[in-house]
Amino acid sequence: MTRLDEFTARLAFRLDEFQHRACTALEGGHGVLVCAPTGAGKTIVGEFAVHLALTGGTKCFYTTPIKALSNQKYADLAAVHGATSVGLLTGDNSINPDAPVVVMTTEVLRNMIYANSRALGGLTHVVMDEVHFLADRFRGAVWEEVILHLDPEVRVVSLSATVSNAEEFGDWIQTVRGDTTVIVDEHRPVPLSQHMLVGSRMFDLFDPAAPPGPAGPRRAEVNPELKRYIRNRILLNDGRDDRRRGRDGQAGRGAGRGGTRPPSRPDLVARLDREGLLPAIGFIFSRAGCDGALKQCLRSGLSLLGPEEMDAVDEVVDRHIADLSPADEDILGVAEWRAGLRRGFAAHHAGLLPTFRHAVEELFTHGLVKMVFATETLALGINMPARTVVLERLVKYNGEAHVDLTPGEYTQLTGRAGRRGIDVEGHAVVVWTPEAVPEQVAGLAGARTFPLRSSFQPEYNMAVNLIGRLGLDGSRELLNRSFAQFQADRSVVGQARKVDEARRRLRKLDVDLAGAAENRGLEPGGPVGDDATDDEPYAGFLGYVQLREDIRRRERDLKSERRAADNRSTLADLAALKRGHVIGLHGGRHRGLAVVLEAAAQSADPKPLVLSEDAWCGRVGARDFVNPPEVLGNMRLPKQVDRRTGRGRRDLASALRSTGIEAPRGRSKKRAAAADDRELARLRRALRAHPAHRLDGNDELFRLAERRNRVVREIVSAERVIGERTSTLGVMFSHIVGVLEELGYLEVRSTKSGESRAEVTAAGQLLSRIYSESDLLVTECIRGGVWDGLAPHELAAVVAAMVFETRRESFAGADAMPGNAALRNALARTVEIWRDVTVVEARHRIAPTREPDTGFSVAVSLWASGRSLTESLAAAGERGQLLSPGDFVRWNRMVVDLLEQIRLGVGADTRLADSARAAVSSIRRGVVAAELGA
Repeated sequence: MTRLDEFTARLAFRLDEFQHRACTALEGGHGVLVCAPTGAGKTIVGEFAVHLALTGGTKCFYTTPIKALSNQKYADLAAVHGATSVGLLTGDNSINPDAPVVVMTTEVLRNMIYANSRALGGLTHVVMDEVHFLADRFRGAVWEEVILHLDPEVRVVSLSATVSNAEEFGDWIQTVRGDTTVIVDEHRPVPLSQHMLVGSRMFDLFDPAAPPGPAGPRRAEVNPELKRYIRNRILLNDGRDDRRRGRDGQAGRGAGRGGTRPPSRPDLVARLDREGLLPAIGFIFSRAGCDGALKQCLRSGLSLLGPEEMDAVDEVVDRHIADLSPADEDILGVAEWRAGLRRGFAAHHAGLLPTFRHAVEELFTHGLVKMVFATETLALGINMPARTVVLERLVKYNGEAHVDLTPGEYTQLTGRAGRRGIDVEGHAVVVWTPEAVPEQVAGLAGARTFPLRSSFQPEYNMAVNLIGRLGLDGSRELLNRSFAQFQADRSVVGQARKVDEARRRLRKLDVDLAGAAENRGLEPGGPVGDDATDDEPYAGFLGYVQLREDIRRRERDLKSERRAADNRSTLADLAALKRGHVIGLHGGRHRGLAVVLEAAAQSADPKPLVLSEDAWCGRVGARDFVNPPEVLGNMRLPKQVDRRTGRGRRDLASALRSTGIEAPRGRSKKRAAAADDRELARLRRALRAHPAHRLDGNDELFRLAERRNRVVREIVSAERVIGERTSTLGVMFSHIVGVLEELGYLEVRSTKSGESRAEVTAAGQLLSRIYSESDLLVTECIRGGVWDGLAPHELAAVVAAMVFETRRESFAGADAMPGNAALRNALARTVEIWRDVTVVEARHRIAPTREPDTGFSVAVSLWASGRSLTESLAAAGERGQLLSPGDFVRWNRMVVDLLEQIRLGVGADTRLADSARAAVSSIRRGVVAAELGA
């Protein structure tokens, strides 16, 4: 019996074809990359890797991107293989770390590799769950570091959501890891039906009468009944608005939305319940939105659970809050949270206390929570499948701006719909609003995959670890093997092909040019070949042709500069127009006089509202003017202008014509060309003086030469693109090495052969153990003794400034120095060092290290001093942070993590290590201790 047979014998189901192929390849000694939809059962391949390690007497590490998923996977594997065989390492949690199977976050494995941990001995398999996190711009590099650094004998099991460039990703893994089998399966084990909810009516998104598209159950045609209903609904609503304007004289506030409002959350849940579509996850892309939806349902009186189910909920809740004190329960709102759970509702987002989220996940999995309002973080690997997924909006805030959902994000979110072995099909419901166009939703639903793009780039900690292990040349070689470089190299294949083709054309053109010159009796030297060489015997003539092209280019540049200046002037003049200004229109369909009714609202693209003398009313922008608008006069306007009715517009136009202001005849003269441009004059003189100027300008010789110059420009442009794309990582690494050398973390010297050698200094060894976004700043502060002598709660406060990042605009920044004199002095000196570091970074063209943020410093200082959760949260609120309990625990986790790194980095026999140890101990209490120990 094979080990795969042993494994499948204990399963309650048969393996799907893709699972069987992947497990067979794994048993055959291959690495595997498995790309399949959410819920398809990819993790069974990872579980088989665990089985292979246990039966073979070796080790398997199972890595995940987030601690919550690690905790969940640890519980699953421990339930199957026993607690003695499975361990857990998540940075702030260590359970049985010497077990043959250890579940961990990917960062933990990366740190073990850099530390050359003894735990790596006997390791034969590494499972990288959710490996598509490699694209994450903040943490994605960790996945590439692990894949690149693992011993070649280790078999890597990479589990990914479906990506459109799986073959490219697989090719890279094969290149850097050796024999790897790539398995792509796009089949969903539970079919997904797409719907739109318009008001109280539910429609299929795709036309049920249309034939299936190439993607199987997905249909290409949008449901015509859905489109017709939306169109009628909008028309009906517009009619109501017109009648309202007729009564009120103008549209009321919120007009245009009365008949297009989405259903209330309680109505939505009730509708899903009637349709048999619960349990459901409603994705709302804000924490406040999730909490607000929950409160709406609680106020409605709606309940989804019976008495026995309520008792079961109480049992789970009591177990999860057992470690909370009564005071903590009050401030955490346990009573209201419990009330929602007892009626089948819950919120799920990062602002909640982790124990609350774990309880929700357990209750939802057991069917005791019917409706969860969640942010998109729930879609990142947590095992919470539902029958239905609801999307209220197709726009989310990405930290910088509100952006449309991508097809990949839509697929990830809706992938939660459909429970394998329970549901015949899953359902994705998009709530219609005027902004949610059915064709847009169909485009998202029809795009099954998204491309995986590397986010790998060298950083300070990575650089010293790489150089310490591999040296300078070895580090550069490893960077060249990264997926980022692999993609860059692939992207220039087309450019390289263009260069090769262009060079062939260039050689042919040189032959043709020589023939044409000989036909004209021109010699390689002589009057048009004074700069001749063996490679370019007609270089002088080519120089003449280049002069002609330089003149044309200069004329185009001057024209472009003139046009840009005109455009800037037009924008400035449009932005300066005031109500009542009369201007002239010359472009577009409307000409003559126009009066400004409303000044422009935006300075970047000003578009004032005007009414022309032919009674047209609309906004005009820079494109409507050949020349900047000129104020011809002023017109007195009534306070209330009737521009919505035809009669009102005609009366205004008549008043405009009667002002006596005359429109200028014809168009204004364009600004004269820069005829006195010195560079243009110099080029023209050189052209007239050139010996080839006497030749016929229409001769074939000129046409061939111009074609040759165009090909040369093609080659130069393509080679520049190739150079830029293939050298980015190397250039960035060199800049980082420059910073580290200047600050004493590396000693770089040249050998007799001219090669550069680098050695990591003692300071560099310390930096290699600090894994933080502000790693260099932290190490500089330790080296400078800035934090020596601080009490534990003070050290916690200053370390918090290294990790905390304000979510709101109320950035505490470098000028907010809270606490006592010792803490204020330490923070001030920390900021001084930060400024010095950024000066060095600017000199080496490196993006500056993030500024310390003291927004959490007072809260963690109070908590580490033994103050209550109420006081600590209130302190954060006083500084404008308004931290949720979940955020409070999360930031304390990060402070503890960095304190532990500092303790281990500086050595056991130092005052700073003692203070860090005491700070960790003082933070690990109450609700924080309960979560860190979970």
